[in-house]
Amino acid sequence: MYFVYFVVKPKKFNDQPFAYHAEIELEIATLTNLGSGLGRVPLPGQPESKWVVMVPFTLPGERVRARVFRNHKNFSEADLVTVLTPSPDRVTPRCALFGRCGGCQYQHLAYPAQREWKRRQVVELLQHMAGLADFPVAPVVGSPREFHYRSKITPHFNPPRSPAPMPIGFLRQGTRFDILDVPQCPIATEAINARLGAVRAGIHAKQDTYTRGATLLLREASGEVTTDYEAIITETIAAADPVAKPLQLHFLARDFFQNNPFILPAFTRYVREQAAASGARFLVDAYCGSGLFALSAAAAFEQVAGIELSESSIRFARENATANGIANATFQAGDASSIFAGLGAHAPAFAAAETAVIIDPPRKGCDESFLQQLFAFGPRAVVYVSCDPATQMRDLKGFLAAGYRLTAAQPFDLFPQTRHLECVLTLVAGQK
Repeated sequence: MYFVYFVVKPKKFNDQPFAYHAEIELEIATLTNLGSGLGRVPLPGQPESKWVVMVPFTLPGERVRARVFRNHKNFSEADLVTVLTPSPDRVTPRCALFGRCGGCQYQHLAYPAQREWKRRQVVELLQHMAGLADFPVAPVVGSPREFHYRSKITPHFNPPRSPAPMPIGFLRQGTRFDILDVPQCPIATEAINARLGAVRAGIHAKQDTYTRGATLLLREASGEVTTDYEAIITETIAAADPVAKPLQLHFLARDFFQNNPFILPAFTRYVREQAAASGARFLVDAYCGSGLFALSAAAAFEQVAGIELSESSIRFARENATANGIANATFQAGDASSIFAGLGAHAPAFAAAETAVIIDPPRKGCDESFLQQLFAFGPRAVVYVSCDPATQMRDLKGFLAAGYRLTAAQPFDLFPQTRHLECVLTLVAGQK
């Protein structure tokens, strides 16, 4: 098994502690939050030392041979040359491009083991970033589909350099600009893959007209695939329990929306149940988008308020509330950092002690100004949804300092075969 990418030695290469393309053997001890295997080796002439080496596409417990391509101040990076002793959790990747395409990191890892390593990632982040050792993180809720779950892909291409068909696909593993040609993607839905060939053929037919690169869009909703960024599409969210009913949500194809619709019934049900379990009568959904969490939770609350920076998303949230017969949800466009300052005018009945808040910020986490306004408002409970547990744990420290208690940590695997995960933290007001 070979995954070697770098052929030409970089002009500036730090040759300490290893020469360029030096081959070493090591045992992999764990996985990093980027999905790479991590092991430690003694340095030349220092048998007691434990130098960290990161090797993508390796698994804990494996002994491997790797080829060093970069030395940092405290660790080295190496490409996998061959697996000498495989892990019992190693499986054959489904995609022939695995190891070259940068989209997936875990196709070589059995799915139950993927979920367990993602759970351990949350455990370690809670301990090392938030100071909560031994907090019971629930088992990861797995996706009903391990493959063909992704309802949106955005292949790229660069300007053609020759008459030959240019690559259309995703970044090559270990590079920042090199596009790998991807004719099919096994984590994308079957409908997207069925449409992908025709889209690629159309681009290739007129590739000599392109003077710059571009990003394509293929998005499926309710069995239909669109390539138009401005198209209005409809996603149906199945009911997960008797309290909820199926939702039909409209939004622009270019707008943010969760890209694994198959796990959304369980995902939205959990968020609703955690918010409602606080006993709150009212719900505020910051970063509400087109209304996914607000509308799926509305039946459990007397009144729901949503806010979102995107005016187009708010327009759709309002229309979605009307179309689904939900009369107790209101939405306004605006920066989430100002929601609590204007909440009284927006929804006079809301009282902090009777309110739960759902937050689902971008990958960068919450702005400090938003957190300070949230803490000043002082809701009864906060359900924090995040696609980046590292920034979530950074923000968690602020919640703990503000007197909130963490009561539950539930990861969801919206992205099988990749290093990514969603994590839901439940926080309730209490003593510091």
